[in-house]
Amino acid sequence: MPFTADVVLPAGTLSGAPQPVLRSGDGLLLRPWRAEDAPAVYAAFQDPAMHQWHIRAADSEEEVAGWIEEWRTSWAEERNAQWAVVDADSDELLGRVALRGILLAEGVAEVAYWTTRAARGRGVAPRATTALTRWAFDEIGFHRLELMHATANEASCRVAGKAGFLLEGTRRSAALHQDGWHDMHLHARVQGD
Repeated sequence: MPFTADVVLPAGTLSGAPQPVLRSGDGLLLRPWRAEDAPAVYAAFQDPAMHQWHIRAADSEEEVAGWIEEWRTSWAEERNAQWAVVDADSDELLGRVALRGILLAEGVAEVAYWTTRAARGRGVAPRATTALTRWAFDEIGFHRLELMHATANEASCRVAGKAGFLLEGTRRSAALHQDGWHDMHLHARVQGD
């Protein structure tokens, strides 16, 4: 059965070229993950704050190496696109930013991020999210980017606002965390915002 609307982004839009390195213009570099990032990611996931808002725990550097391989191969599959957020001068890992749940035909994806303990409070998450959003809209042509976080995660709500994502509503009991079900704020930006 044919669709009645045009495809927004055809298959191959991402995988037709190598994953790019993105610059924030203010000291951050968003680059593809490397195998040698495993120790820093493992260390980041030892922070109890990561366990409050993320459903994954890292038991070993070997486990994290598997995550990184998955993050690297997801580009070719066009289902997720993950970047390491690093200091442009030192290459110190500061966090991660991603497009998840990519639906190319609809031009939609979800933005996700985390930061290391040392990077928090330095504007890393909103700056990286802004750089990723600019690329997704201006270079690739996505139509809509969504961003969700637990309503109790006030820091993530501030990041969304600073990156220009408008609050659209609350998804009740939408995500299961270690402490139970969380209501989730849904923020979004659309092409032209």
